[in-house]
Order: sequence, then C-alpha cells, then structure tokens
Amino acid sequence: MNYSFIASYFSKWMLILCLALGTFICQSKPADLPHQHEGLVEIPTLKSLVTDLTNTLTADQKITLENQLNAYEKARGTQIAVLILPTTQPEEIEQFSIRVVDQWKLGRKKVDDGLLLIIAKEDRKLRFEVGYGLEGALTDVTTKRIISEIITPYLKQGLFYEGIIAGLNKSIQIINGEALPPPVRAQQVANQNDGFEGVLMIAFMVAIFVGSILKKLVGNILGGTLTAGITGILAWLITGTVGIALIAAVIGFFATLLGGLGMHGIGGVGGFSGGRGGFSGGGFGGGRGGGFGGGGSSGSW
Repeated sequence: MNYSFIASYFSKWMLILCLALGTFICQSKPADLPHQHEGLVEIPTLKSLVTDLTNTLTADQKITLENQLNAYEKARGTQIAVLILPTTQPEEIEQFSIRVVDQWKLGRKKVDDGLLLIIAKEDRKLRFEVGYGLEGALTDVTTKRIISEIITPYLKQGLFYEGIIAGLNKSIQIINGEALPPPVRAQQVANQNDGFEGVLMIAFMVAIFVGSILKKLVGNILGGTLTAGITGILAWLITGTVGIALIAAVIGFFATLLGGLGMHGIGGVGGFSGGRGGFSGGGFGGGRGGGFGGGGSSGSW
C-alpha cells in the first residue's frame, strides 16, 4: 500500500480543516457577548429559573421554587423565571426588565411563551414581563390585577416567598387555558446527546487502537493524519453530520499523537451524562430563544 500517497492526501485535508477552524475562531466577534451598559445595573447570568441577588429566599424556598418551575417547563413547555435584586436604578423597572428578557430569551423560540417576575426589593417595585405568545392570556390588565390583588398584600407583610408562589400559581392557572404547543420531551434530547457521545466514544476507541498501529508504521504525524481521516469518515457515515465528523477527526489526530493516555485521559468524554438530573425537570438548560415586546405590568408596595 502506498502510505506516502494516502498520508499526503489526508494531510492536505487536515490542513484545510485547520485553516477552516482557524478562520471560524478568528471571525468570532466580541459583539456576540452581552452588551454592557455603562452606569446601569448589570444583567445577571441566567443559571437557574430563580435568581435571588438579595438572599430574600431561604435555600429551601429557592430549591422548592426552582423544582416547581423546572417541572412546569418540562410538562408544559412554558418557561417562567423569577429575579429578585436590590434595585434597577438608575433605570425604571420597565426598562431594566426588557434588558433582562432580551438577554435571557425565556420561552421557546417562535412560541415565545416566556414569563419573568422581577422584584426590585429596595425600590419596592415589581413587574411581570410577558412573552409574545402569552400576551393574549396574561394581558396588561390581568397581570396588573395579579400584582395588586395577590402578590403585593404578601410583600407588604414581608412574605416574599408566599407572594411569589401565589402570583405564579395564578399566572400558571391562566396559562394552562392557552392552546400552546406541547414541549419537546426531555428523553428525545437525552437520546440525541447519547448518540453524540456514542460517536465520539467510538472515534476515541478507533484512535487508540488504529492510531497506535499506524503510528508505528508511518510515524506520529502521518499516523495521526490517517487516523483523523478514518475517524472523521466513520463519524460522517454514522451521523451524516459534518460538524461531528470534524470533531471526531480532531479527536483521532490528537489521540494518536498522545497515544499513551488511555481511557482515563479524557475525563469529559463519558462525563456529560452525569450532569442530568439536577432539578426535577431534568436539569436547567438556559433560555430557549423566546421573544418579548414589552407586554405586562408593574406595581409597588
């Protein structure tokens, strides 16, 4: 077999792959990062559906509320978040709330079924920000009544958790009357992740065994190049996805060069599945791409 020809062929494609990856990385713009507004309160990162920057809620209350909201998202698809912070000043709560939902993108894309309850504790103000898809049910008048008649009587007594629960329960009761699309089942997402992880594991196994043989026959670089081609083509044949094939090729190349690592050398390959199960809804996945147009209402206590 003409190893020099094969190695030259795959070396050419590896060079093209590296140039393409380098171009993609260089063209990534800082503008993709959240825009910082000088002098304004910074928008917190969305790490869970309950963000309490004031320690108003106890640990048990926060966990309970998070579990309930995650379970509701799993069952219904609608994404509801709570944000408690000291102040929105110098902005009014309406302007700050819009910045939050623009960054968090609560609710499903095209369904736009996100809902944010924001409480500015020192300002003694609160607001519901309603996604486009829920504005027909949670109108400005409806959210105003929920705030004034249900939530604020609790807040005046310092019962924040009770007020939040009561207000969200009423909101959920109204949302349940809407004909929204059913959620994508978590198991479908899990199956997709399992398939992705399985392909990468196969690529890694091929690289360990095939790469070690090729490395002895034609050397480190040529052996790594050949292994990259084999693992990339194999991944493409299995998934039909170019992106996964490229990742598999890179794994094949470097796993061959670093051949002595063994299975424990890449701790992340089998570690993704261990992250499932954090909350009762199967773990938090961030905003879903929903849109907002300023619907909702504000109040004070």
